[in-house]
Amino acid sequence: MAHLKHLFLGTAAALVAVSGARAADAIVAVEPEPVDYVRVCDVYGKGFYYIPGTETCLSVGGYVRFQVNVAGDPAVNLEGDDYQVASRVRARLNFDAREETELGTLRAFARLQATNTSGGSNGVDINQAYIQLGGLLLGYRDSLWSSGIGGIEDGLLTDTDLVVGDFNTNQASYTFTSGGFAATLGIEDDGTGDVVPDVHAKLVYSGAWGGAYISGVYDETFNREDVRRAYGTNLGFINLAGVTPTLLQDGNNDAFALKGGVLLKDLIAPKSQLKIEGHYAFDPTVYATLAGVDTVAGFAANNPNILNPTPGAIPIFLEYAVGAGYAQAFGKFGVAIAGQYGETFDTTFFLNNNGVVTPYTASADYYAVVGNVGYQITNNFATLAEVSYKNVDFSGPIGETDQVSGFLRFQRGF
Repeated sequence: MAHLKHLFLGTAAALVAVSGARAADAIVAVEPEPVDYVRVCDVYGKGFYYIPGTETCLSVGGYVRFQVNVAGDPAVNLEGDDYQVASRVRARLNFDAREETELGTLRAFARLQATNTSGGSNGVDINQAYIQLGGLLLGYRDSLWSSGIGGIEDGLLTDTDLVVGDFNTNQASYTFTSGGFAATLGIEDDGTGDVVPDVHAKLVYSGAWGGAYISGVYDETFNREDVRRAYGTNLGFINLAGVTPTLLQDGNNDAFALKGGVLLKDLIAPKSQLKIEGHYAFDPTVYATLAGVDTVAGFAANNPNILNPTPGAIPIFLEYAVGAGYAQAFGKFGVAIAGQYGETFDTTFFLNNNGVVTPYTASADYYAVVGNVGYQITNNFATLAEVSYKNVDFSGPIGETDQVSGFLRFQRGF
């Protein structure tokens, strides 16, 4: 019995020791790694967060858009009775990184987007990318000429904003600000490969009531590369009277233009905007061109006697233009209307009159009207409908071309 007692006691003691060791093992925890949680950065407004481990604030936003475009087919019927329909999907991402330095705010902005039209190929492109340090800006974005009071992508308050000279460039500029005033001097790469860039200057005043601006541009060499930049093609025949009679070539074809505008907020009613804008070009320049299908007018398509341009289209260079836009919000609804009128530089056409080639020089009247209606369906989801009419009229043997177009859009922003 004594032996059995000792055996039981020894077994119990062993079990206690083993169970105690296992219990100790179970409660030993590894020291957790420190976690740097994402912090909200409210210095630059909503949507910014600190990148973990840094003092850089980052905002990521953009939209996904579905749109149905309807336009009169200029190749079939310039009166717009025969329409073409195309659906389009676009995805856009905006990346905005900022931090404070001893030299001011350091910023990098990049915009990537891809567009698919009626089953076409998808390609991601850099719509904008630039660096800012204080007042210094270096990169690729809207030309300083096409940004008015509000900055980038500024226009006459409708979606088709009737901006003259609306294209992006590689550029460098410096902006000095004091109170509501901002003065900017910038240079832009004109794509010619020479050492002299295009030069811009702008003076802006902004306040609670709105703002006003005046700007000027020196187009160092107006040439075929400028046309390619604005229209995506290198047209052989341009025939601007007083520049080159038949072929626009590289050379000393410099130009100068002025532009100004005023924006008035809540003048007529609360949540309203009224904008007036205009330009005058002393010489033909790419900064005084129109954007969109109306700028490559198919006069030759309707007039087989026109021997130029080839293959039947010309860019539209405006000597002057004035426009106005009005936008009004009514709760979730919004409406906007804009109009523009201008006159082109004299343009020389060559006509075939029964086998005899004769030049014909004329200027054209241009006008456009655009209307928008929008509705905020829910937070970050809206719809927009637009109708526009544009007309370019050379009269005489050249005639006119016009087009009705529009779209219905659904957009989810984030």
